[in-house]
Amino acid sequence: MSEDVRPGRLKVYLGAAPGVGKTYRMLDEGRRRAARGADVVVGFAECHGRPCTEAMLDGLEVVRRARCDYRGGRFEEMDLGAVLARRPQVAIVDEFAHTNVPGGGRNAKRWQDIEALLAAGIDVITALNIQHLTSLNDVVEKITGVPQHETVPDEVVRRAHQIELVDMPPEGLRRRMAHGNIYAPEKVDAALANYFRPGNLTALRQLALLWTADRVDEALTSYRAEHSIGGVWETRERVVVALTGGPEGDTLIRRAARIAARSAGGDLLAVHVARSDGLAAGVSHASLARQRRLVEDLGGSYHSVVGDGIATALVDFARAENATQLVLGTSRRGRLERFLTGPGTGETVTELSGDIDVHRVTHERAGRGTLLPSRRRTLSTGRLVAGPVAGLVLPVLLTLVLDGLRGSLDLTSEALLFLLTVVGVACIGGVASALIASVTASLLLNYWFIPPIGAFTLGDPNALIALGVFAVVAGTVAAVVDRSLRLSRRSARATAEAETMSSLAGSIVRGGATIPALLERTRETFGMDSAELVDEPPDGDGATAVPAGPDAYLVLRGRTLPSSERRVLAAFAAHVGSAVERARLAEAAAEVEPVKAADRMRTALLRAVGHDLRTPLAAGWAAVTSLRSRDVEFSAEDRDELLATADESMAKLSRLVENLLDLSRLEAGVLTLNLRATALEEVLSTALADTPEAEARDLEDIPAVLADPPLLERVVANLVGNAARHTPSGQKVLVSASALAGRVELRVVDRGPGLPHDGRERLFEPFQRLGDTDNTTGLGLGLALARGLTEAMNGTLTPEDTPGGGLTMVVSLPCAEQTGTVRPEEAPHPVVRRA
Repeated sequence: MSEDVRPGRLKVYLGAAPGVGKTYRMLDEGRRRAARGADVVVGFAECHGRPCTEAMLDGLEVVRRARCDYRGGRFEEMDLGAVLARRPQVAIVDEFAHTNVPGGGRNAKRWQDIEALLAAGIDVITALNIQHLTSLNDVVEKITGVPQHETVPDEVVRRAHQIELVDMPPEGLRRRMAHGNIYAPEKVDAALANYFRPGNLTALRQLALLWTADRVDEALTSYRAEHSIGGVWETRERVVVALTGGPEGDTLIRRAARIAARSAGGDLLAVHVARSDGLAAGVSHASLARQRRLVEDLGGSYHSVVGDGIATALVDFARAENATQLVLGTSRRGRLERFLTGPGTGETVTELSGDIDVHRVTHERAGRGTLLPSRRRTLSTGRLVAGPVAGLVLPVLLTLVLDGLRGSLDLTSEALLFLLTVVGVACIGGVASALIASVTASLLLNYWFIPPIGAFTLGDPNALIALGVFAVVAGTVAAVVDRSLRLSRRSARATAEAETMSSLAGSIVRGGATIPALLERTRETFGMDSAELVDEPPDGDGATAVPAGPDAYLVLRGRTLPSSERRVLAAFAAHVGSAVERARLAEAAAEVEPVKAADRMRTALLRAVGHDLRTPLAAGWAAVTSLRSRDVEFSAEDRDELLATADESMAKLSRLVENLLDLSRLEAGVLTLNLRATALEEVLSTALADTPEAEARDLEDIPAVLADPPLLERVVANLVGNAARHTPSGQKVLVSASALAGRVELRVVDRGPGLPHDGRERLFEPFQRLGDTDNTTGLGLGLALARGLTEAMNGTLTPEDTPGGGLTMVVSLPCAEQTGTVRPEEAPHPVVRRA
């Protein structure tokens, strides 16, 4: 492909479940594009025998499918080479998550085929169900109980140019199912009772809606960033509540949660601003931790940011999150304090908020004084200007006042008042302002109040001493004030940094220590555009890079960080480095775990194998020895009984050895499979031959499964034998089957005592039997081997409650008649499975 070829655009029709109409909508769009003159071909469309969907293929060019043989089966796949050679403008390719049949030079996954088409400049329309997204795979399995083996990475779907949701209410989808518009009539009842239950469909629909809404939100955020749109777009209510760490936070959170709840789908975000200049000092960490838990309990999210000013940081955060409303508490300062210190955070936020609605919420601490240190703790620009001015103006004003009171005060009182003025100026403006005030005050005192009045007496030693005392006192007071402010600022900065690191540590303790979460936390905390982990620091691109462990650097892009924030960033980088190291150690531990498991199994085998080997061996040996004895004459009946005992013992011993060998092959990953189309009647007739207490029902019209017949026979025999041991005398073990969504479920039903849910997984542990306290009852290999063999054939074995009491073992295997159902595990190489 030449470099000037425009990459194709991908459109995905996303649905919550099979049958919502994705393939129909996809083909309908293809017809509409073709009618407008576009060159459209159908690379692959799976209509599942639905007449309405198949009718949509009329008038569309369909590329012939490629046929391939694999393990005795005949399969059809999309002919990628033919579609690329045809080079249409638009290709319709169904089943985005499909796994291709191995071999033939094709990609392993259909989404990789689609990426090849896109790279060739061909637009692609495809379809996908929500359960096939990698990030939701485990969630869907918990909801439906059905594992999804075919998945698509979320990032691949996110890159789609357009994602369109095909939605249908659960009731409507079940009606379509009941009318036979999704599956064949014989499969409808099983589908409605299993995967297509109303609760399952509702949960899957919610997942699809929420995932699509998040993608729309990402697209909107990207568009606003690309077009430098800073204004708030009220597409979704987002309520930001500002927390100071004070006791009023609980009230503010609940009020903000009520505001968010009034609008469907409203988001609640709590934010705390930590400043390196100490504005966040004095925060109650216990209160913040409690308030964080409260926010999360109410369905919101907690955020901590670093900013030079609370008001600016709050508004910047709200705009970055596209917030529509901002909730703050009313000031805790009293009227006098507000008059002396000027407007507070609430007033400033209101001025800066623009189109963001600001709610000022009253609380019990309003007007009772601040619990945080005063914000006038450093020499701001205003104080640096006000100090010298006060040093000149205040002594003059005092002179005018004292001149009006001449005669009522003596010289000592007047001098003390001037000295008090100098001290006040020193507190306002520091050393320089104090020196200006001391010179001004001493000159005015000398001229207006020391005889001779109206003349300077600087030649008088007493006047010089007075001037010197004024300067020393003023300088001393100013130096003490300046040192106190510096220490306060240093302490406050350390407190703010500790508060920020405490917040980070809290998120790690709560489980947010994954590397992507830490990077996002870092980006958010420092208000940067991006944060990433790289192997080498970037060269001269304006980024801030700090080491994060061996051969790793934390790189932030955005604003320039001051030195005070770089110290906190270094601590964040250390946490990221620790997370990287923990991930490496976890990978190493995961590699060692199989070795430990194999060692534990060998140990258990040595402990347990003795009894199960000795019992049939001893019985058979005794029977053969008796038959060979010449001291006793046995009757024909006795000889037959001894021969039957020997035969039964040798059969038990043979089965035990076969189980041990198969389990060893499973553990070693060298069990060779011969998967082919297998009819259940072929397997069940042999598997049930030795168990007269079992009978098979409802096997008519059940499609063949893709399995290894001898292995499947052993699975069923083990399950039926285990069920027969627990079924009361006079009752039958029932074996039945049903087909659903390309899979066949074989059920082995007993009427025994059943099992509690917390003990079911231990059923499948080898070398033990549930409830045993020793190894005298046998190895307990049957169920462990049954699950291992089932999983080796790409199936599942799960226990369920039998209605009315008992336990049902459900074996789920893929249908052989479904083209393209081969999984990656079915490749022709040794299969690794854990029993």
